[in-house]
Amino acid sequence: MIFPEESKFLELAKQGNLIPIGREFPADAETPVSAYIKLSGQPGGAAFLLESAETGGRLGRYSFVGSRPTAVMEFRAGRVRLTTLSGEVQEKAPENPDPLDEVQEMLRGIQPVAAWPGDPPPFAGGAVGFLAFEAVRYFETSVGMAKRDDLGVPDACFALVEEFVIFDHEKKTRRLVVQVKTGKDPKADYQKGVARLDALEKRLAQPAGKSSAEIPKRPEGDLLLGATPNMLKSEYLKMAEGMQEHIRAGDIFQVVPSQRFTVPFQGRPIDLYRALRAINPSPYMFCLEMAGLALVGSSPETHVRCENGKVEIRPIAGTKPRGATPEEDAQHEKEMKADPKERAEHIMLVDLARNDLGRVCEYQSVKVVELMEVERFSHVMHLVSRVTGQLQPGQDAFQVMRATFPAGTVSGSPKVRALQILAESEPTRRGAYAGAAGYFSFDGNLDSCISIRTILLKGGKAHVQAGGGLVADSTPEGEYQESVNKAKAGLAAVAAARTLA
Repeated sequence: MIFPEESKFLELAKQGNLIPIGREFPADAETPVSAYIKLSGQPGGAAFLLESAETGGRLGRYSFVGSRPTAVMEFRAGRVRLTTLSGEVQEKAPENPDPLDEVQEMLRGIQPVAAWPGDPPPFAGGAVGFLAFEAVRYFETSVGMAKRDDLGVPDACFALVEEFVIFDHEKKTRRLVVQVKTGKDPKADYQKGVARLDALEKRLAQPAGKSSAEIPKRPEGDLLLGATPNMLKSEYLKMAEGMQEHIRAGDIFQVVPSQRFTVPFQGRPIDLYRALRAINPSPYMFCLEMAGLALVGSSPETHVRCENGKVEIRPIAGTKPRGATPEEDAQHEKEMKADPKERAEHIMLVDLARNDLGRVCEYQSVKVVELMEVERFSHVMHLVSRVTGQLQPGQDAFQVMRATFPAGTVSGSPKVRALQILAESEPTRRGAYAGAAGYFSFDGNLDSCISIRTILLKGGKAHVQAGGGLVADSTPEGEYQESVNKAKAGLAAVAAARTLA
């Protein structure tokens, strides 16, 4: 059965020009991963899988899978390339380049109609993709960037998604969805939408192909063996020492230097996703394939969320490994919460989040509703806070992203000066690392994570980057080791994924 029926669809067409139609099935014979395998590799060259693991590793309520986007927008060095599903390519060089203007243009003129039965899912189609770290220069022109661009990652890449599958793990259903744009003949539009829905169902009925049923395990041994860093250890230590000179001079209070490790990888992005999900489940898990690259991530940290005018940032700063026993776990929590360095760094980043939200939220609406709560993940625990605000009239999700990008937890404080120092000091551009991944929904909502614990696949190689917060009493050696330890989680997933090929 198709929802809504044609007669209801024709009524809804009077309310707007974008209406979802769908079919619902039991989800017991399909998984998000098997659906992704079936749908990826289709014409259009882009696919996505978005999932969430709640604290404790349990899968969140919804998973979203899609491919065959209506268009894919790549933004590089101020130039825009738009590729449609039919293969038509349009290029332009805007006078005032801004990647978010181009994403907004993809969604312009759309008036979505709420036609979901029951509680609507958080994503109803829209623009799915990522902003690279260096995209900040379009929002804050005083920020430069590292001279060497050795990865060639776009400043931004977003796919316009109008066909996708929603897995509802609470109701144990999967819903096939097609967003139908209506015009002068809604009846004909409905029939075309039904044909698209039939085609989506047919693609999902095909076999998923061979895929290892083994559960990936964290590999043993030296994970750095065979990995190529983007700088020598001595260069990292010199960079960190130079940044501390800026701290001592009063230029900044904190900065987040990083380094990258590269290893060969010829496997499928979805196998790397399976490995990362098994080893390190997190609130934001994603596999994005577009623009000749793949981003596979398991990020613990919201960049910013905007839903029905309520804006939220959840800064994470403060990390301890999980204990081997409940008693050791409790001791690690106690030590982390009492550590003056961790507390000072965390408060600094909470203040930065408040300042960012204050640029787009109503006066006095910005509140710290949770402060330094402890969240536990598979291998680590974090200090996490939650800062919320009410969006000002006239502001939207795109302004929210501009006001908050990139996150203070991956740049530093004060943010603009920290960004300038990072651009002067790091040897290569960060690309996708420490940017943001997520979606701008047709209904005006936004959900995004910071692209940490995220692996870039491009040209037969896997790139893993990590950093740590440097403050006055940090040691360069300690920060070096922290970045190495964080990178090992991604390198472990790459090694585990090789066993699934």
